[in-house]
Amino acid sequence: MSGIKASGQKKLMLFSGRAHPDLAREVAENLDVELTPTAAYDFANGETFVRFLESVRGSDAFVIQSHTAPINQWIMEQLIMVDALKRASAKRITVVAPFFGYARQDKKHRGREPISARLMADLFKTAGADRLITVDLHTAQIQGFFDGPVDHLFALDLLADHVENSLDTSRVTVVAPDAGRVRVAERWTDRLGCPLAIIHKRRDPEVANEAKVHEVVGEVAGRTCVIVDDMIDTGGTIVKAADALFEKGAERVVVTSTHGVLSGPAVDRLKNSRIAEVVLTDTLPIPPEKRFDKLTVLPIAPLVARAINEVFSDGSVTSMFGGHS
Repeated sequence: MSGIKASGQKKLMLFSGRAHPDLAREVAENLDVELTPTAAYDFANGETFVRFLESVRGSDAFVIQSHTAPINQWIMEQLIMVDALKRASAKRITVVAPFFGYARQDKKHRGREPISARLMADLFKTAGADRLITVDLHTAQIQGFFDGPVDHLFALDLLADHVENSLDTSRVTVVAPDAGRVRVAERWTDRLGCPLAIIHKRRDPEVANEAKVHEVVGEVAGRTCVIVDDMIDTGGTIVKAADALFEKGAERVVVTSTHGVLSGPAVDRLKNSRIAEVVLTDTLPIPPEKRFDKLTVLPIAPLVARAINEVFSDGSVTSMFGGHS
């Protein structure tokens, strides 16, 4: 059987979509459970079919799917899995989305725009999700979009441990690549005991995924600068930020980010930049063709598995992060 029981009756069952099977397997190994056998395939017109091959009645169900490209297909598959679980009488359904799609559209920047992150939360609730587990949301207020408990996990300790073990932190300046990352960067400075620098930029509203760097505020000359961000998409913003730091006399630049979206020209931009190391977690799959010499990928599965276990055993997810939450 693929579930584990607690308290004589409670049964944890873990389900995986097809987007990032390696991560799901690693989470299952950390939990010492088996993934529930699932039949999933696409019809000729692109519609998705899912059926679970074991009874899920009364289970504490966790559905793991990271929203990688093609993002709409994998979100839809996870919604269908949740619906199937609800109709098969699962007792509680938790959506585990290590990377939560559409999180960047968390407010209306201009008129006639959607708030897609809210729509995503509503879709999962309507499908039957009782709870949501995710890692490093683009903005923390997205937690309020979901009508139910949200366990917001942080990769900071995982990433900061790597930085502490590989760099002389007395020479490190933590850098927020934009004003929106300042709060996260402050957590890093608290953890590492390092000074903070901020890059001010103005985003061009007419050009998607592009930003113009303006100025660096903070002491970076002669120091190792660690840029901290939640995701790297096309890599344009990060590379420009690194260039601005080098112009101000930075000795070395390391980039850390939770989510490696790595769309389009990202790999070439990062590989050919002066950045010394790019540190990511594997919340999203990073296939061999997107790997390069100065890329380090850290495993997120132990963190996700620990959160699932805390939820299942009615423990405290917040206690996992000390003062970070």
